[in-house]
Amino acid sequence: MREPPCADTPFSLQPGPEPWQTSWIARGELRDQRFEPPAGVTAVTFDRARLTNIDFSGMRFSEFRVHGGAFEGCDFTGAAFDQLSLGDTCLRGPWDGARWPRSVFRGCVFRRTRFAPHTFFGNVRFEKCLFDRSRLRDQTSTFEAEFVDCVFLGRVREVNFWGRPHDDDQAALGRDRNDFTGNDFTGAELDGVAFHHIDLRAQRLPGPPRYALLDRVSERVEAVLPLVERLPEERHREEADFSLEFLADHALERNDDQALVSALDMGRRLPPALREELFEALRRTSSDTSPGRAGPPRGPGPAGP
Repeated sequence: MREPPCADTPFSLQPGPEPWQTSWIARGELRDQRFEPPAGVTAVTFDRARLTNIDFSGMRFSEFRVHGGAFEGCDFTGAAFDQLSLGDTCLRGPWDGARWPRSVFRGCVFRRTRFAPHTFFGNVRFEKCLFDRSRLRDQTSTFEAEFVDCVFLGRVREVNFWGRPHDDDQAALGRDRNDFTGNDFTGAELDGVAFHHIDLRAQRLPGPPRYALLDRVSERVEAVLPLVERLPEERHREEADFSLEFLADHALERNDDQALVSALDMGRRLPPALREELFEALRRTSSDTSPGRAGPPRGPGPAGP
């Protein structure tokens, strides 16, 4: 992988060139120390900078932008970001769409890090990073982000992960796929997390009893729908039918008819016992691809005791 173009020069942190710019510009290389901006400076743009073993722990930034930079072994424990852009298209002015430099975070720690709501991830690559109880929630601007051999712990809520960038951006990115492999979610609680065009078997995913990695999801849903039709309450039938159809459509369209499924996918407004019953019926209609849980196909039916 080609490294982002980082200037091999002494580190500098200077006010922006324009009077209206509130963000200071960081360039060059910085190693093995705590990041110490001047007093009162909380908005920083890293322009093709390389930072190695830098301590950002406990810091708060009103704005934090990265343009074609590299961060290796940096510690963002307890850091908080009001505005966060990790893979900016350009430093200033309108983007011409011709080239989009990649930013890299390698071996960095994001422990209890407060990511800004709706962080713009942009063209950013995370390698062997730790996301430990970070505020990863409501993150949808992730179309170009890559994750390789990262570990996720704690709650991950309403996040999209994409294996394929937008068609319109592929020329500027220089790729038509995002690397997404070897990531470990076994210690994570996934709530509303969506995987798009990603090989789920190339990840370490949480398994039974709360989750199941299932193949042929659309077939399973068809097999379970008769059970849904026999539910006594109409509101439960409508909730389960909508949720299962959504699950099947998404799996078929976005992930080769595979999905990581939990009981919540049966319908968030269903009673917990009914969710578990439908989840068990869905899971056992065909082969379960979760590790150690494969078995011969079985017909749908209510969950056993």
